Amino acid sequence: MGPMTHRIMDSLTASTMRMIPGQNQSWVSEFILLGFSRDPTTNDFLFIVFLLIYLSSVLGNGLIIMLVCLDTQLHTPMYFFLCVLSLLDMGYVTTTMPQMLVHFLAHSQTISFTGCWLQMYVFSALGITECTFFVVMAYDRYVAICYPLRYTLILSWGLCIRLAVGSWICGFFSSLLHTFFTMSLPYCGPNRVNHYFCEGPSVRSLACMDTHLIEMVDLVLSVFVVVIPISLIVTSYIHTAMAILKIKSTQGRCKAFSTCASHLTVVTFFYAPATYIYMRPNSSYSPERDKQISLFYNVFTALLNPVVYSLRNKDIKRAFLKVMGHGRVGC
Repeated sequence: MGPMTHRIMDSLTASTMRMIPGQNQSWVSEFILLGFSRDPTTNDFLFIVFLLIYLSSVLGNGLIIMLVCLDTQLHTPMYFFLCVLSLLDMGYVTTTMPQMLVHFLAHSQTISFTGCWLQMYVFSALGITECTFFVVMAYDRYVAICYPLRYTLILSWGLCIRLAVGSWICGFFSSLLHTFFTMSLPYCGPNRVNHYFCEGPSVRSLACMDTHLIEMVDLVLSVFVVVIPISLIVTSYIHTAMAILKIKSTQGRCKAFSTCASHLTVVTFFYAPATYIYMRPNSSYSPERDKQISLFYNVFTALLNPVVYSLRNKDIKRAFLKVMGHGRVGC
């Protein structure tokens, strides 16, 4: 190895490390996201695929928000919650995918330490907010089916706004704890994250100290943001199913089950992979498998939500045709 090669390697090492004042130790100042492939041809293909997925997700969820705003007949608690969910999904997928698309085409796949911290925080905040918000949406369906005559009285606009804001506050506060504990660990190198974004478990595996205590704290936090919401959703749907079975009209039962089935489909696509990633033992950590599984609750859920939950809805279709045919219908 020649002198020039040594100088290049020393320069690269120095550029990704920063010295800790007063200590003979250095921390990484940036991470390298390995992504899915190093083959340029494969990356070009993945760029096209994920660009289409991203645009479809943003346009689909954006369409839901626009229709709910424009059509006054959609100004109900159910569609208000759908609008908030679409906003969450747009932010959720935008936190990771634009950077992933850039890395498919760029020669460098680096992200600064601060950028990684910020991405992890926003991603976790939106994810935890969505976990909490699914409980709110399950409660909405429970009230609509079990107390149809008092639906708008129970779920007043004031309560709807408080439930939405409370979900956001819960998500951003819980994420602060998760991100602080993860990013306060010492990272002395290596700095190669085997993922397409800065996800907590993948980054934490690079820490140069025992992370057992942090993992336990993360597990306890996961119980509050995953297990408890799932339990509340299941309890809510047990009562909802019992109420549906009491409906005498076959058409009424089918309509109620259809609405609940859409919500449960979205919840399953989101919670199943997220539960595996954040609540499985550290001994079963598999970077390649985790990257693929995280696509489901990060990318595909945002893509499928408009189709499964909203665009199949007759009211949404009517509002779409109304807007396309007559322009603005009032807000």
